[in-house]
Parts: sequence; structure tokens; C-alpha cells
Amino acid sequence: MSFLAAVVQLSSTSDSERNLDSAERLVRAAAARGAALVATPENTNFLGPHGEKVRRAEPLDGPTCGRFAALAQELGIHLLLGSFNEASGDPEHCFNTSVLFDPAGRVAAAYRKLHLFDVDVPGGIAFRESDTVAAGSEVVVARTPLAAIGLSICYDLRFGELYRSLVERGAELLAVPSAFTAATGKAHWEVLLRARAIECQAYLLAPAQHGRHDDGGLRESHGQSMIVDPWGQVLAQVPDGPGFALAEIDLKRVARVRQAIPVAAHRRPLR
Repeated sequence: MSFLAAVVQLSSTSDSERNLDSAERLVRAAAARGAALVATPENTNFLGPHGEKVRRAEPLDGPTCGRFAALAQELGIHLLLGSFNEASGDPEHCFNTSVLFDPAGRVAAAYRKLHLFDVDVPGGIAFRESDTVAAGSEVVVARTPLAAIGLSICYDLRFGELYRSLVERGAELLAVPSAFTAATGKAHWEVLLRARAIECQAYLLAPAQHGRHDDGGLRESHGQSMIVDPWGQVLAQVPDGPGFALAEIDLKRVARVRQAIPVAAHRRPLR
């Protein structure tokens, strides 16, 4: 089974309508090139002041997901809304939620970010995602006619045990929609993505935010959206600025790599 997949790169701000227009334009362009699966970055619809993010949070059946559902149905593709600010029922916190839509516009899976970005990097960035976001609690693999897709978001990338769990649940392709900071992205983004693809022996889709956002000067995103194969090879990536990249996903390659180096069978219990 092989198909074309695309990762979309955005420079989202607090202007949600403009963000969604940009995302839709790039999704349409990728689908026109033959992509059967298109993925957008973390914070696709909003990347602005963090208190405002909670105030603007929407339910899964709200306008942002409604627009993506309609687009997936119109184009007849699987479409991953990398993440949006989902209402949690808590007036002070939302969820950071990734949603996969099938070609009929139905929600195939929804994943709420498990690991929240609370960091203080010397000379870099101090940030507390948990001030406005509630952590999710479930590991999610979406089983689709294209592939079994393991869902994750951004900071999750640093937690290898999550990806091992996704693979143990059958994932052949891993999605990592992100808004990696410029400082950490320069040092760690590609290294971590390739490492996860190699150790999981899976394809990896990493759509990302790029550039500065109007969130009070707190964030500049690294960009470099990419698609990585199970051998750790970068198949395609997006240069600076908004755009998209396409690559072929061949699930037979996943099987061949896993057969050649049967990591799962070689694991030993640790004491």
C-alpha cells in the first residue's frame, strides 16, 4: 500500500480567519498534487496571546473542526488538523487537540496533547503551557484505510516511551504537528524526528509552524516541516515560510525495515 502524504507549514497568528484561509489554500494545493493525507501544524487556527487562546476555545463540533471536516469531504482526503484549542469545560484551561478527519468528513480520531511544554531554557525561552492547557490522558492510534496513524503533538516528541506505545498499538506512520521554538528547533528538531522514525521503524509526518507570532513576543517557531522514512531518511521538507512538502508513503517499506532489524522481537525486560 502506497500513497502520497503532505505536511503543511504555516505562520499562524491571532487572526484565526486568516490562519484558516492560509491552511485551506495549502491543503487544496497539496490535494491537487495527489496527496491522500494532508497534515497541518500545531496551533493551526490560533497562535497568539495565551489567555486569549482559552477564551476562544471551541468544541469538537465547532467552526474550526467544521471547516476542516467540510474540506476533507470536498477533497476526498484524510486531513489532520494538527491542533486547535479545544474547550475543556474549565474556564482557565483548554485542550491542545489534534483531529483526524476521514474523506467523508467524519472525525476518525482525536488526540489531546499529553506532555505540556513547561520549560525554562537558559538564554532561550521560559514558557508554561500548563498555565492555559490541560493535559490529555489517552494514547491514540487511528486505523485508516491508508495506514495506522499514531498521533502526538510537538513536545511529545521528547518522550520516546509514547512512540514505543504507539508502535505497540500498531502505528505505521507517526504524526508530530508542532510549533517547535527557534532555539530548541535548531538544536533538536531534525535529530529527534529522525531518531523517532529510526527507533519506531515508521514513517513520520512533521508539519510545523514557522517564524514569529503575535503572542507578545514569546515565540518564534523553527519551521523545517518534514517527512521522514522508517530508515531515518528525510524524504521532503519545507523551506522557510508557508508551504507544503509531499512524499510517497510505502507501507511495504515499513514491513521490510522491521523484518530486517526486528527490534520489537529483540527487546529484553529491564530491571
